Amino acid sequence: MDLIHTLLNIVVPPTALFTLLCFFPPYLFFKFLLCTIKSVFSENVAGKVVLITGASSSIGEQLAYEYAKRGANLALVARREESLHEVADRARDLGSPDVTVICADVSKPEDCKRFVDETVRHFGRLDHLVNNAGINAISMFEECTDVNNFRPVMDVNFWGAVNSTHLAVPHLKESKGKIVVLASAGGWLPVPRMSFYNSSKAAVINFFEALKMELSPDIGVTVVTPGFIESEMTTGKFLTREGKLEVDQELRDLQISAFPVGQAQDCAKAIVSSVCRGDNYVTQPSWFRVLYYWQVFFPEVLQWCFHFMYVTKPGSQREALSKRIVDFTGAKYFLYPSSIQSSEIKQE
Repeated sequence: MDLIHTLLNIVVPPTALFTLLCFFPPYLFFKFLLCTIKSVFSENVAGKVVLITGASSSIGEQLAYEYAKRGANLALVARREESLHEVADRARDLGSPDVTVICADVSKPEDCKRFVDETVRHFGRLDHLVNNAGINAISMFEECTDVNNFRPVMDVNFWGAVNSTHLAVPHLKESKGKIVVLASAGGWLPVPRMSFYNSSKAAVINFFEALKMELSPDIGVTVVTPGFIESEMTTGKFLTREGKLEVDQELRDLQISAFPVGQAQDCAKAIVSSVCRGDNYVTQPSWFRVLYYWQVFFPEVLQWCFHFMYVTKPGSQREALSKRIVDFTGAKYFLYPSSIQSSEIKQE
């Protein structure tokens, strides 16, 4: 057995590299051709039923508006009922024929069952499930007082999407529908202080990539990996190491630094267009894909850069180079949308 592995270690790497170099150009041409065809025959969602979790603000809210403009019926799910009704009213004005509001928490399996059942009972069908609900957590692992305080990150980001999907699959199979899951570029781009959040998103990516193969061709799956997009997270709302959701804009500045933050509306538009084309993956803003290739081919370079930028001695996070850069340059005043510079955030 050892001899076999020794032989494979010698033969497989150069063979795989040669095959990759030969296969890559025709693959790119095929992808371009397929994308062109999909754009021409993009799905018409008018009259179809779309269920969106985390729809009370940020990307989820804008996704509701984009689907509404295309004439889709909407089931909007979040914990904040008043905000949901505001989004629902706006969605109706933009062209959605029917909108139902369901106050629920995706981290609770019984709530997931309730909002899927209520959606199907109200509309009689389900065509798109958009798993958008999520929370962020920022803390150096060493400074965690109790790692169990971060369980809600996995409960909302991973298990919330898994439970919703499990209950929706039978209905989506009937309609030959689609699943959309909001992961994050952090799922493949490790960054200090975001170990719990990034791990939850990595789990989401791997789970739905496997599911894509299991459910094909009955159900399409689109995995979305946004970079920094305006949201409550980029406004500074995080789960602290004490397990409480708090607003800390200084910590936000430290973590985002001089990275430009994209508009939620632009992100939502790109997502819905890609989903209707049947794309497997969406990264928005698209230039973030470059970081993926750096992570694959030059991981040590990124690790060194991020360590240099973000890591400080315990208790001195405000002195991180990333924070000093954004303070010195005033980058947030022209790289962050005005909506995330304000300290006003919708409360839970």
